[in-house]
Amino acid sequence: MIHRSGESISISQDELRRLVFQCLENSGELNKVLILPPDHTRLNSMAGPITAMAYEKLVAKGVQVDILPTLGTHNPMTEEQLRMMFGESILLDAFKVHDWRNDVVRKGVVPGEMLAELSGGKVDYAVGVEVNKILFDGYDLILSVGQVVPHEVVGMANYTKNIVVGAGGSDIINKSHFLGAVCNMETILGRTDTPVRQLFNHAVETYLSDLPITYILTVMEQDYGTGEMHMRGFYSSDDETCYTEACKLARDVNITLLDREPKKVVVYLDPHEFQSTWLGNKAVYRTRMAIADEGELIVLAPALKEFGEDPTIDRLIRKYGYRGTPATLKAVEENEELRDNLGAAAHLIHGSSEGRFKITYCPGPDTTLDEIRSVGFEAAAYEEMAARYNPTELKDGFNTLPDGEEIFYISNPALGLWAYREKFG
Repeated sequence: MIHRSGESISISQDELRRLVFQCLENSGELNKVLILPPDHTRLNSMAGPITAMAYEKLVAKGVQVDILPTLGTHNPMTEEQLRMMFGESILLDAFKVHDWRNDVVRKGVVPGEMLAELSGGKVDYAVGVEVNKILFDGYDLILSVGQVVPHEVVGMANYTKNIVVGAGGSDIINKSHFLGAVCNMETILGRTDTPVRQLFNHAVETYLSDLPITYILTVMEQDYGTGEMHMRGFYSSDDETCYTEACKLARDVNITLLDREPKKVVVYLDPHEFQSTWLGNKAVYRTRMAIADEGELIVLAPALKEFGEDPTIDRLIRKYGYRGTPATLKAVEENEELRDNLGAAAHLIHGSSEGRFKITYCPGPDTTLDEIRSVGFEAAAYEEMAARYNPTELKDGFNTLPDGEEIFYISNPALGLWAYREKFG
């Protein structure tokens, strides 16, 4: 394993370049390479610069380099988003688009008996291991790049998730997300080993072991005083070692444990990253273990324009809404269209507070308040709420407003997990 890590270090661009080049040198003779970075919704991962560094080094040696952003169910990246994420040096022709519904090949099936064991009997379906067919186009190296950070479905993001979800097909995406939902998200968030992680690792180790995958994983931390992002960890290997070591550091720097439960939490959704509730509900996932009973979550969402990033999922969210676990499970039982899209059903469960606290979405001009209310959230206009809870003036953490109201503010929910100490084991 190649690694450089520490809670107080900040890996510079020059040092990062040396580490990336070391990974490439250790990979032997290369003629054709595929890089699997996340999309712009993981902008802070530093996967963009890492991809550009690897691309420039390899192309200079005459290596063919293809880049497949691991969209999962997200929309294809626009040219503007590609340039924002990866810079100007990569030819646009190098980027390929992952279509999770149509461009995949099935390499095996995880039996229902294993899913029953993982879920404690809550589900017993088989799971098809499907990944983008481009992975089998004769690459000498597949470089999977991404950030380890607390995640609502799998516990900690990245590693094998980047392969079977980011570049995966509908069956494993849908069924793995539903597995996480029925296993209770609050027992999964921030954990290294979870039922969903075991599913992903088994899928890759059993059915994709012939692929020449090397992982590059980062651990990032924001300095809430300056807003500056620091790379606290860089890990690379072709096995689980890089992931387990990265998780140890991520738990230390990306999980904020509070000694008291805030009654009101305000979360800001950066317009470049968050334009849907499919992504924006990280505001719900990452704060749910912090908010007091009968409290309120206010989500400032100036660029919100849709619910799902896929037309089918968007329609299902609008139809069934965030109504809580019992209502969603009933809808799955009664409606084939939801059974065929279990990832959407899982998202509806994850996005509900189960009635424990109020969720108020505050959209900009591209989404109406009535649309927000129709899916089960409270609603208020962004301009009105941003005037009171001004994201340019609030600091991350507890704030006391001029009228004495106390709130807890989070400038980017994707960067970590916040929990009341007594709720997080």
